[in-house]
Amino acid sequence: MQVQNPHSIKYNGTVQGLKYIWRTEGFRGLFKGNGTNCARIVPNSAVKFFSYEQASKGILYLYQQQTGNEDAQLTPLLRLGAGACAGIIAMSATYPMDMVRGRLTVQTDSSPFQYRGMFHALSTVLRQEGPRALYKGWLPSVIGVIPYVGLNFAVYESLKDWLIKNKQFGFAEDSELSVTTRLACGAAAGTVGQTVAYPLDVIRRRMQMVGWKDAASVVTGDGRNKAPLEYTGMIDAFRKTVRHEGFGALYKGLVPNSVKVVPSIAIAFVTYEVVKDILGVEIRISD
Repeated sequence: MQVQNPHSIKYNGTVQGLKYIWRTEGFRGLFKGNGTNCARIVPNSAVKFFSYEQASKGILYLYQQQTGNEDAQLTPLLRLGAGACAGIIAMSATYPMDMVRGRLTVQTDSSPFQYRGMFHALSTVLRQEGPRALYKGWLPSVIGVIPYVGLNFAVYESLKDWLIKNKQFGFAEDSELSVTTRLACGAAAGTVGQTVAYPLDVIRRRMQMVGWKDAASVVTGDGRNKAPLEYTGMIDAFRKTVRHEGFGALYKGLVPNSVKVVPSIAIAFVTYEVVKDILGVEIRISD
């Protein structure tokens, strides 16, 4: 939905899109790029959580030194900063895999050239478009990941702290929240983060398609021009998207993305903490 040609709309909604992909590409079409996504998400999540803990410790130490209060805790704004650092590091480390995942997902049977898989896509992009092509859309990703990951961590941790401190609501027992309550906190964090950062995600995905001459379904400038629309940069991509398709185009695909992201963020946060409990690791995100 983020990258389909506005002059040749194949589906206008989530259910219609799922039905179209099922009808034209079968069950496997719904999972295109999933292998690359799984290969990307493992190091991405590991680096993100590790970076957040390290950034939190460093920022908290500096904050305590500045205030002279050894018992000072991270404020929501400082958590936002730690989360932003973690997001930038994790995203940058795995960005080439995200770029080829986007192309693997978008290609269809009518694409003149087919990527056979993640490594074939990486080598082909390198050979045909050069190393810089693997980082197309990196800038809007960096800008988008600051509110996205930053708000995820900040909202999740702040909500948990607030619920624990306000025991009259009955959500916490012995300074612990139930798995269900933590899932709800994670869902709220995912909703806020992805909604704020979503336009940058659309622009990132469109910039990733630039230069791919064999793409079968990418945004075009007008009905007569069948060549993919070129962007000179992030601002140009924003301007052309809004001019050709309106402001609403910046939120294309928001509904299916919410259905995916909100439970994903919630499960990721809670699983991370539960696994650390099982492994006997004492320091947790909230500590």
